[in-house]
Amino acid sequence: MAARPPVAKPLLPPGERFRSAIEEAKEGGIAPSAMLLQLTHTDAAKLRRDQSIPVHDISFADGAMRYLGVTVAVGAVSSSALVGWPPAE
Repeated sequence: MAARPPVAKPLLPPGERFRSAIEEAKEGGIAPSAMLLQLTHTDAAKLRRDQSIPVHDISFADGAMRYLGVTVAVGAVSSSALVGWPPAE
């Protein structure tokens, strides 16, 4: 009998997943304005609809979406990532 491939753990919702990364970057001295949250269309939709995110953590002012002060860019990626953290060595 062949071994079964490991079952992948489901990813946390994008709000939870990137909150810790953004907070870690802030603690590391990176300003939110220096970061970019590059999301897939699916993750952006999930972030927009996540009712567990406090209203003050997400904004849609001036034609830009921001999460915890970090500008959100949607699309043109195959996986979501926080750009600007960790810093390049």
